[in-house]
Amino acid sequence: MDTAGMLQRIGVERYDGPPRLEALTALHEAFVDQVPYETVQYQLVPGGPLDPEEVAKRIIAREAGGYCFQLNGTFALLLTELGYRVRMHRGGVQTVNRPGGVDGSHLVLTVSGLVEDPERVWLVDAGLGDGLRQPMPLEPGEAAQYPFVVRLRPSEKTDGWRLDHDPRANLIGMDFESAVVTLDAFADQHAYLSADPTSPFVRTASAFRRTPESVVVLRSVGLSETFADRVDNTLLEDPRSYFQALADVFRLPLPHYTQADRDALWRRVWTQYEEFQARSRG
Repeated sequence: MDTAGMLQRIGVERYDGPPRLEALTALHEAFVDQVPYETVQYQLVPGGPLDPEEVAKRIIAREAGGYCFQLNGTFALLLTELGYRVRMHRGGVQTVNRPGGVDGSHLVLTVSGLVEDPERVWLVDAGLGDGLRQPMPLEPGEAAQYPFVVRLRPSEKTDGWRLDHDPRANLIGMDFESAVVTLDAFADQHAYLSADPTSPFVRTASAFRRTPESVVVLRSVGLSETFADRVDNTLLEDPRSYFQALADVFRLPLPHYTQADRDALWRRVWTQYEEFQARSRG
């Protein structure tokens, strides 16, 4: 990985010293603020790299962000190169449309070996959309992850842990196993989620960003921003507004897209919105 390039991309000017909680927290906050969780990349050309070095190149060039396998895979590589002890785990998310359980559709990270307490383990997840903004100690308890509050407890579905999300979030929760795996364990799921026409990531273009003040979500052309006391909603009704939001809000200017690519993407996301409206009326 171009470690210096990635640090510059997320706005961390320099990194010195052994692994500490303060530095891990700063890296986590910078990564989820600057690198979007997004499925825009799968709309025109389904499929994409799983290899962290290839993903990192696209992130640095601002051609793409990623979803859990790509984001956490790349973040794990960055942390490893900075001296952190990182492990990968199989997870699964629960939503209103998914019952939950560990099916390997989510990649979770844990980190240990910090100077302050080398044996204490931390949950790290830069690939959960509107999930964590900061690391959490891997032990039962609640944490304020502004503007949300999340809770960690032993899982009822597997030998591992359960993250209960805030009721205002897109996710209900996430379970993950204690067992350690490698990135290869997610290859089949990545092939489906990034390329299969029935995958929700291919069917709907979305983007998420965890800012210090809010959670911003884009689904097709509907933009929402959740603060502690309100939710602001905006419909992006023209291509200019849509691509400006991608560039300015989600740090995704798509410099490799031609005008023909942009026209095709706009038609696709607007069609997704029209189909959603039709289903809602039905």
